[in-house]
Amino acid sequence: MDSLTQAALGAAIGGTLMGRRLGRKAVVIGAVLGTLPDLDVALDYGDAVANYTRHRGFSHSLFVLTGLGTLLAWLCSRFARGQPIAFRHWWSLFMACLITHPLLDAVTTYGTQLFWPLDIRPSAWPLVFIIDPIYSALLVVGILIALVTGRSWHAPAWALSLSCLYLIASLGVKGVVESRIAPVLAEHGLSEAPRLIQPTPFNILLWRVSIVDGDTQHETWVGLFDGSQSPRLESFTRGSEFEPHALALDKGTRLAWFAGPFLRYAVVPLEGVETLTATDLRLGFPGFHPFTFALAHADDQGDWQPIKTHQVEPEDGDSRAALMRLWQRLVNPAAGLCIGDFVEPRWRLSSSDGCPAQSPSSSHQGAMP
Repeated sequence: MDSLTQAALGAAIGGTLMGRRLGRKAVVIGAVLGTLPDLDVALDYGDAVANYTRHRGFSHSLFVLTGLGTLLAWLCSRFARGQPIAFRHWWSLFMACLITHPLLDAVTTYGTQLFWPLDIRPSAWPLVFIIDPIYSALLVVGILIALVTGRSWHAPAWALSLSCLYLIASLGVKGVVESRIAPVLAEHGLSEAPRLIQPTPFNILLWRVSIVDGDTQHETWVGLFDGSQSPRLESFTRGSEFEPHALALDKGTRLAWFAGPFLRYAVVPLEGVETLTATDLRLGFPGFHPFTFALAHADDQGDWQPIKTHQVEPEDGDSRAALMRLWQRLVNPAAGLCIGDFVEPRWRLSSSDGCPAQSPSSSHQGAMP
């Protein structure tokens, strides 16, 4: 989640656990602890792929945060001035504020390395978009009441309870989405294919379902208010003929470890040089995927030479226009909007219900060296 929400969550926890003992200080301490793990964004790991895949790494590790919380609790129990507070109370405060940060991140799509330094793929169980105004507002209102009134326990506790209920509600909506998409996937022989079900930006009412089947990426929207309308799968190429070349590179392998099969590959001319790129299809939404990385250049012999990876401009369309169309789809499920309308024609393959399609033979830009 965004840093403001993480600070608000930490503040609500701080007020709930220690508001009676520390007053407003508990809210402030909680806010600082809640945003502390995100300070890793200031670190430069050397290139774009490293920065992208190492974020939410060591600073979000349950092992590291447990050690840090225990150390801070011991220091406060020994040296903090004012009324004596037992180690167990300090430990509860520090652990709750620190540990909930990566756990909240883990219910977004990006992925969080909860078990760093173990070689385990990032955990991601999407229940909320990376910015969710309702979830954030529930927390912010509670802590503002606490800061203004000086009653630093009741309002944060209520805010924390309501925010947890919101996550539970999202889990319930996701269950409805899964039940609606399951028959469609079975009909298309995709029941065992890797899938990703996540909320669309800023809400939990409209969900995006992404399925990868070899070279093909299937997409659909499922809304809570769709009624009897069956989800419509639309298919797009993901450039898998370039995948072996990407996986032969260390950075390509790292991206695949981080994002799984939800990557799209392409060869595009950048500054006059044929460049191999990879796009993380999980983040953003059809029509706007913000994370595309240049991995290698083609030399005179047609071989791929690794470069210092860097992020390139998204190949898809305007994010604001795509968001407006998502809103149209949310409020009017019968509008007949096609995901393919958001996406460049060269990526389109087919649709189950009359949406625009593109011949696979013309779906790639550039040639394989």
